[in-house]
Amino acid sequence: MDRRSLLTGAAALGAGLAMPALAQDAPLKVGLILPLTGPFAAYGQQIEAGFRLYLERHGDGVAGRRIEPVVQDDAGTADTTRRIAQEMVTQGGVEVLGGFGLTPLALAAAPVSARAGVAQIVMVAATSSVTEASPMIVRTSYTTPQVTSVIARWMAGDGLSQAMTLVLDYGPGQDAEKTFARVFAEAGGTVTESLRVPMQNPDFAPFLQRVADARPQSLFVFLPSGVGAPFLKQWVERGLDKSGIRLVADGSVTDDIVLPQMGDAALGLVTGLHYSAALPSETNRAFVTEFMERYRMRPNFMAVAAHDGAHLLFEALKKTGGDATGKGLVEAMKGMAFESPRGPIRIDPATRDIVQTVYMMRVEEVGGQLWNVPFHSFEAVADPGKA
Repeated sequence: MDRRSLLTGAAALGAGLAMPALAQDAPLKVGLILPLTGPFAAYGQQIEAGFRLYLERHGDGVAGRRIEPVVQDDAGTADTTRRIAQEMVTQGGVEVLGGFGLTPLALAAAPVSARAGVAQIVMVAATSSVTEASPMIVRTSYTTPQVTSVIARWMAGDGLSQAMTLVLDYGPGQDAEKTFARVFAEAGGTVTESLRVPMQNPDFAPFLQRVADARPQSLFVFLPSGVGAPFLKQWVERGLDKSGIRLVADGSVTDDIVLPQMGDAALGLVTGLHYSAALPSETNRAFVTEFMERYRMRPNFMAVAAHDGAHLLFEALKKTGGDATGKGLVEAMKGMAFESPRGPIRIDPATRDIVQTVYMMRVEEVGGQLWNVPFHSFEAVADPGKA
């Protein structure tokens, strides 16, 4: 449907006024809906910074259109995301939606993008099914199974045959748990127990006690960015770092924005992820240098996904001649491939999801700071459920 159909036929969304026709040479408003306050404020800061840095580096004009970011804070609340998205496309003249720091936020906006025919660039939310919620969604971040499948394969290949899993109990965590168990088993491993930690005010103590009692050969952990520090603190306090249990984690546990403050508890931890600020390519070095000079913080995987989201939008607009009509813009994005600071990436035309390199990394001290240093890579990894 087009935007006018949204207004006349989607009463459940509460649309009010028809959106005026937009001239192709008018500024193109990109609505960035981000959690800028609340517990996930750092996510929004990274996304906005990554998107704006692209405009600083490449200019804000493309195909006769000036890109105008319209940033609004949803505070990490899905109902607010839905309301903002609706207002943006029906009243605010927004032609493209972007951002979405968490899965529920991306899903909240999906009906709006689908009914209005507005491209929705998901820059963080990692649950596998997100792209299936709207034909207008294109993802430039990653999927949890994409990374977890690689970690499971690497662990099995590194001689680990038995593991427990510990995840936070929400969409991406459940994705991680299921993917790890399946891929690890396919590689000959056995998952002896799966632990899910409640999302609200997570307390790891009782779960780590169960790990200590079971003494598995290894433990795979998935936690969202920002939760890794308290987990590792309790891991060390209980002496599990000296227990002989191999700890391997999703790279969100040692996210680049929190790693410098995590201390010795993180040293030596092996993780897997699709980006590290320590990647040695010239493309990444230039990106990290400019980002840190401008924003006085280290970029993480959210910043690079937003930067790539901006690039994807620019290149698609070149193909459409500046026409941001959702269906045509999404079609232009399908199959697009380019070199990112994280390495080569491609948008799978069948799934509108990203295909990219996933890195195994080890936390090391370099130049007096902690970094996620890559030591092995798996190229051209797609979401295993969609491959």
